[in-house]
Amino acid sequence: MTAAEALFIGRGAGRRFVVCWHPPAGVARRGAVLFVPPFAEEMNKSRRMVALTAAALAARGFTVLRIDLGGCGDSAGRLDQMTWHGWLDDLETAWRWLHGATGAVPWLWSLRAGALLAHAAAPRLAAIAGQVLWQPVLSGKQYLTQFLRMRVAADAFALPDPSQRASTGSLMAALAAGEAVDVGGYRTPPAIALPLAASELDTTLHAGNAYWLEVAVADPATLAPG
Repeated sequence: MTAAEALFIGRGAGRRFVVCWHPPAGVARRGAVLFVPPFAEEMNKSRRMVALTAAALAARGFTVLRIDLGGCGDSAGRLDQMTWHGWLDDLETAWRWLHGATGAVPWLWSLRAGALLAHAAAPRLAAIAGQVLWQPVLSGKQYLTQFLRMRVAADAFALPDPSQRASTGSLMAALAAGEAVDVGGYRTPPAIALPLAASELDTTLHAGNAYWLEVAVADPATLAPG
């Protein structure tokens, strides 16, 4: 039976909550996997599937580490205090811990916007065994625009006066001016939103050990144009 261990890694302001799934006794160790979470509510909605997959990988000999980035989940801090570069530091800390605990070069397993963060973190890591991308976001700018539209839609229902409603343009202007914006219960700071918007997934850098998984509703399944 696979065992999940909850603990904190890092020090001081960089102390982060992680869950580690270990292979059961008697199963040959095959490697290590670091999960890079998606953003905001997509992180919360995916937790069960991530846990099921991590347990399945552990049963097959992989040690899997899931980190709550700074200001998220059970890690310290508030989201509006976090930065993109700080999240890259978190991933580097998690990579070092996992590599030290297992002696194996970890895989990066990312979901949605986590793929952009993993892409940015990869050059900072000593090495990666490969990447697993679940429904990866290709354009951070497009993703952020879609995220901000949730606030626009909420304002349309909640505020009778159109002049009081936010638009994607006004929200982007607030971010550019250094202001955090509230979207779907998440106070998102410019230091996260703007680097996210500037991110693009360069698929040419994922040659070698890379597995790309998409969810399709069409039958037969087809890939999106992107």
